[in-house]
Order: sequence, then structure tokens, then C-alpha cells
Amino acid sequence: MAYYDFLNIAFAPLLKLPVVWAILILSLMISLIIIVITKYTTNQALMKSLKEEIKNHQKQIKELKNDPSKAMELQKKAMEVNMKYMMHSLRPTLITFIPIILIFGWMSSTFAYEGIKPSQEFLVMVFFEKDASGSIEIIIPEEIKVIDGKIKKIENSQASWKLRGNEGEHLLEFSYGNEKYQHSVLISDSNKYLNPITKTSGTVKSIQTAHKKRVVMPIGYKDWFGWLGTYILSSLAFTIALRKIMKVY
Repeated sequence: MAYYDFLNIAFAPLLKLPVVWAILILSLMISLIIIVITKYTTNQALMKSLKEEIKNHQKQIKELKNDPSKAMELQKKAMEVNMKYMMHSLRPTLITFIPIILIFGWMSSTFAYEGIKPSQEFLVMVFFEKDASGSIEIIIPEEIKVIDGKIKKIENSQASWKLRGNEGEHLLEFSYGNEKYQHSVLISDSNKYLNPITKTSGTVKSIQTAHKKRVVMPIGYKDWFGWLGTYILSSLAFTIALRKIMKVY
């Protein structure tokens, strides 16, 4: 996509850094942009007063534990004020929504997986409709080698090949009956990769390169600290800090 190419150029310096630093810098940039837009597209005096009103209502509700009817009335008022606050927060959200989604898409295609290195063994899988049978053949360019045979029998609605190859973008073709399907793979010394999943129509549902998921920070549970977990954690910290520094409500 054109915007992916633009973002690759715009963020090229970040791609030379360790992945964790690239994500932290992007997180700081995005948080700063959102905070600045929020500050200058909302009435901050009104937002501050609404936030203080919400806090006062919450405090009073806690004090009225023994008077449920009054607590309910106050809860109603607090919800009305909260709704008003959310409505005023909507403008910056609408302004930043599409650019942020585009950057998220780029980050997912750039930081989610480990790339395939030259001569590194990797797996390509083809997934079929239920009850598909027979055999499927992989047709490869000269730069790619098949480790375990070109023709595979379909088992449990799938077939897979172990491959390795030289650096470059390679087009793989799969022949099943009268149907042919294509899937591209990037082999590179950098950590770049192509979309690992090619959706198809017909008997073959999809073709997938089995990339290893990238763990950005090796802490936490399973893949929580991949690119998304790292981004969420850091953006939360940056947003809280920037709101206080810039006095944004």
C-alpha cells in the first residue's frame, strides 16, 4: 500500500534502532500528538471543571454509603457530567483516529514478527476447506530450496513445506488440481517481512508463512510484551506524564 511506503520512508531512521527503542519513540510521538491536539481542540477550563465535578461526585457517593437513595441521585448526576466530559473529548479522538489506525497497521506489519534470514529454514503452510483431499505441489524459484519434497498430501485440511533460500522477495506458487495460488515471502538480513497470510478463494482458504512472533521485552506472560504490549504500557506512562506536564484535562 502507498501509505505503508510513505511510513517506511518517514520512519526509516527508527528502523535502524533496536525495536524496543523504535516502539518507545513512536509511542512518545503519538502520545504527544494526541495530547497537543486535545489541548488545542477542547475548552480546557471547562474540561478541568467537569473533571473536578466528577471527582467531587465520586467522593460524595462514597460518603453516602448509608443513604442509597441519595447516592443513586448523585450517581445519576455524576454520569451526566461524565457524559458531557466524554462528548467534549470526542473531537480530538475523531481528528486522530484515522492517522493512528494507519500507524498501528504499519507497526503491526513492521514489528509483530521476526524476519526470515538468508539460508534460515522456515515453514510455509496451506490451509484448505474442510474435507479437502489429494495432493498439492509447490512451485518455487531457483533461489528457494525445498527441504522435504515439493508434493505434499493434504492431511487435517492442511499441507506444509520446509524451505530455505537466498536474500530477496520470492513468489511461491501452489498447484492444486486445476487451481493455482500465489504467496510472496521476503528473505532479508534486516527484520523486514511481508504479510505472513495470503487469503484466497476456492478450496484453499489461506497460505501462511510461519514467522516467529517478536518478543520486544522478554517479561510478562507469553506474548504480552510484543510490539502491542510494549506500546500500550509505554503510551499509558507517556500520556499520564504529558497530561501533567502540559496541564491537559
